[in-house]
Amino acid sequence: MSRRSTALSSLKAVFLSLLLTAIPAYAGLPGRVVSVHDGDTLTVLIEQRQVRVRLTEIDAPELRQPFGARSKQSLSELCFGKAAELEVRSHDRYGRTLAQVTCAGKNANAEQVRRGYAWIYTRYTHPDSPLHALQDEARSARRGLWGDPAPVPPWDWRRNGRHSFLEGPRQASVVIPAR
Repeated sequence: MSRRSTALSSLKAVFLSLLLTAIPAYAGLPGRVVSVHDGDTLTVLIEQRQVRVRLTEIDAPELRQPFGARSKQSLSELCFGKAAELEVRSHDRYGRTLAQVTCAGKNANAEQVRRGYAWIYTRYTHPDSPLHALQDEARSARRGLWGDPAPVPPWDWRRNGRHSFLEGPRQASVVIPAR
């Protein structure tokens, strides 16, 4: 074995051990949902520790976006005050735990999509995921945000400015140089 392949093997081993230790001890432990922040983020109390959790593979409307408040209400109905179990995937840049969340026996991630209160986050969802069928079903039935004639995905809402979709097209101003 060459030095290079030995170094790569060592690097892989270090990376794998870091990855395995990065998943906290509360993964899979039962907890209780103590707060719902929006349609895809909640806080779970696990062994006296509050864990902020972002539901994986979905993206719910922002609170100030159309259907944002309804999406939060839907997640609250599903999870607030109920037993929850996390299937931890990783962490995001904001320090939130990324997880599939089961509340009182229901997969909250899938249920938000089925009810029409979240989009599939296709960038992070496998093409064979059952979430695709749930989103197609919600869209066909015009449930939740799919009842809107032109729903705006939250990633577009965030990228294009939170209020630009409500205000409509902006007027361009033309500057005519003085002569």
